[in-house]
Amino acid sequence: MHSVFLALVGLALFHSVSSQFSPGFPYGSQKVRGVNLGGWLVLEPWITPSIFDNTGNPNIVDEWTFGQYYDRATATSVLQNHWNTWITQNDFANIAAAGLNHVRLPIGYWAFEVGPGEPYIQGQLPYLQNAVQWASQYGLKLIVDLHGVPGSQNGRSCRYDNSGHRISYPTWQSNQTNIARTDAIIKQIASMFAGQANVVPIIAPINEPAGYYGSSVLTPLRQYYYDSYGNIRYPYGTSTQSNTVVLLHDAFQPLSYWNGFETPSNFQGVAMDTHIYQVFSNADVQMSWQSHINTACGTQSTLSNFDLWLMVGEWSPAVTDCATYLNGRGNGARYDGSYPGSTYVGSCTGLTGSASTFSSSYKTFLRQFWEAQVISYEKSNGWLMWAWKTESADEWSYLAGLQNGWIPWSPTNLQYPTICG
Repeated sequence: MHSVFLALVGLALFHSVSSQFSPGFPYGSQKVRGVNLGGWLVLEPWITPSIFDNTGNPNIVDEWTFGQYYDRATATSVLQNHWNTWITQNDFANIAAAGLNHVRLPIGYWAFEVGPGEPYIQGQLPYLQNAVQWASQYGLKLIVDLHGVPGSQNGRSCRYDNSGHRISYPTWQSNQTNIARTDAIIKQIASMFAGQANVVPIIAPINEPAGYYGSSVLTPLRQYYYDSYGNIRYPYGTSTQSNTVVLLHDAFQPLSYWNGFETPSNFQGVAMDTHIYQVFSNADVQMSWQSHINTACGTQSTLSNFDLWLMVGEWSPAVTDCATYLNGRGNGARYDGSYPGSTYVGSCTGLTGSASTFSSSYKTFLRQFWEAQVISYEKSNGWLMWAWKTESADEWSYLAGLQNGWIPWSPTNLQYPTICG
């Protein structure tokens, strides 16, 4: 009897130890410092405007219409060339050399599955596998971010071409088939990387769902988040848990909206992602440089008081929306008054494009604003800047910042450590 009891205790101890959650990165104690590989496996016109301009067709505004309206063979060739060249092993080497520890890789659902009548071109998955291999080689952690889902989760024709399909209203949440397709893709991703939490520690099941439309989005989204927890944390079809973290986007709701959602002890390994930009409203682009810095510093109290691991998964040192096609191909900028409903603030000349056109005072400000955000966002569990590279909008590019001095080669090497007071 005594030996049976000991055996049972041993079994219980083994079970509790074996089911203990052990993520591939110490999120509670070490800061996430990273960058987004934007515009690579999901096209965005403002990141690579030449791809869209070269089509000669103004109706090609996102990856959906790129496949729909462009000659199929040409489109496929352009995409394959882009996938081969936009992000390479050398980029991963440079990201690691810059003292970063994470990359977030946006990918669309169409890399995994294309439905009838959907014009997307496939072929992205080998590049996802390359990215994971390169991350492993250079000691980086890779977040797989499902950036576009069937029916589009944010649509909005003004700017949200980043879901792959720019439409007037998102339809993902209103169609159970869309959600079921997305669940199946998350299961596939979770299964692909279930044993690789040391390299792929996080899966983000949806990017920027349009919570600003209220309960019609938030109610199905909350259910999707519960389902995603099951799909990501239990990928083996058994009661065995993975060590993969589930990264939920806040759906543009205040963090207080999510208080108590999927928190321990009932849930383990859940993190929240919030995106902070200061360029997508008239009020934002009208602010002075100092006001932008003050606004960044003002996020600290909110970011430091949340009940899940929290990271600022997208942000930028940009303070205008001047980058070509940032608001969507064919749309102008609020800053220079060329966007519908905006008022002229100033000329975009010298504020976007090549860093060679940036004044020294502007580059100094970019450094100050970058540091104010890094300092502030490290009140949470860390940050990932958008984006690593851009074709022609250097104010958005981490690489251009490194090359031109407004981003340090070590993210802890601050020139303005007291900028937030």
